[in-house]
Amino acid sequence: MKYIDEFRDGALAQHVARSIKCEADAGRSYRIMEFCGGHTHAIHRYGIHDLLPANVRMIHGPGCPVCVLPMNRIDQAIDLALQRDVILCTYGDMLRVPGSSRERGAMSLLRAKAQGADIRMVYATSDALDIARQHPQREVVFFAIGFETTTPPTAVALQLAKAQGLTNFSVLCNHVLTPVAMRAILTTSEPDATGCTRIDGFIGPAHVSTVIGSRPYETIATEFRKPIVIAGFEPLDVMQAILMLLRQLNTGRAEVENEFTRAVTHDGNLKAQRVMSEVFALRDQFEWRGLGNVPYSGLRINDSYAEFDAERRFALTVAAWQDHKACECAAVLRGVTEPHACKLFGTVCTPDTPVGPCMVSSEGACAAHYTYGRVRLRKAASGNVG
Repeated sequence: MKYIDEFRDGALAQHVARSIKCEADAGRSYRIMEFCGGHTHAIHRYGIHDLLPANVRMIHGPGCPVCVLPMNRIDQAIDLALQRDVILCTYGDMLRVPGSSRERGAMSLLRAKAQGADIRMVYATSDALDIARQHPQREVVFFAIGFETTTPPTAVALQLAKAQGLTNFSVLCNHVLTPVAMRAILTTSEPDATGCTRIDGFIGPAHVSTVIGSRPYETIATEFRKPIVIAGFEPLDVMQAILMLLRQLNTGRAEVENEFTRAVTHDGNLKAQRVMSEVFALRDQFEWRGLGNVPYSGLRINDSYAEFDAERRFALTVAAWQDHKACECAAVLRGVTEPHACKLFGTVCTPDTPVGPCMVSSEGACAAHYTYGRVRLRKAASGNVG
């Protein structure tokens, strides 16, 4: 049965590829941004680029939560772990992202751990709660990041901490909002290496949309006249979304369509949204790597849960920071350059020795380019492997 399914999927993929080729107008170009890093990896892993006409170009977006977090927020976590003697808990991708402080060089949470800081990788926010219960004499801080996908579990953890009277647990909140970032990309669009400024449409994120639904994208599609198709992560999902976007563009439509109907609804997960609204409030602004300060794009812990806010508990401040001068992560996140255009890519910067977060994260565009070898294979064929 497995081989029958694989044959069926392969036949469907070829059928959708032929439909895309027929739909693509040879007299125009199409620039489609896949917002989510999961889609970027699916495109590279399954070689979807090879199935598209030359005039259909996929552009990487800022949909990698590890990648968009500015260095000064990582510095906050490093300082907590090294200077405040807390048990710092976070997801695995965050451990290797370098901070910015010059006196520490390229310090990361992993290097801070090697220096004796108590930093623990967790798979879920509930793991951090368990650690707080097991160590009542230690301050436990959960370094929370992510889009709307990971925000509800953080909110539930805060509700549980309050209900159970945990006085040694707090959250360093860095949750950010997808539709606001999408709007910021369109508002501050700039030329890429070819001088083109146009993004024709978006493949909307899958996991995020299971929480917020398709409704929040509607005003963006209407205001900016950009079609958005929410898609799952299977290769057929991505290809079908590309086909749906081409059909919208060719007929002059700019609507929100939902390819991922098996998981995404119009209104999303209302229970999750209620939990989020109870625990979090909008920040006036939040800084994104690549996008800069974006108004009302981040979440903070609201006043009713203030005792669990690590920023307030430890009186944390956000310092100025400067990215590595040669790192192109910021431009990659804005969709104005490709990872292989960075001078560090594949030489100084690799998954084993990452300089920027786009090479660290499992959802980063640079990691996708490197992991699936497409750029490295082209370099090898030309004899220019770094």
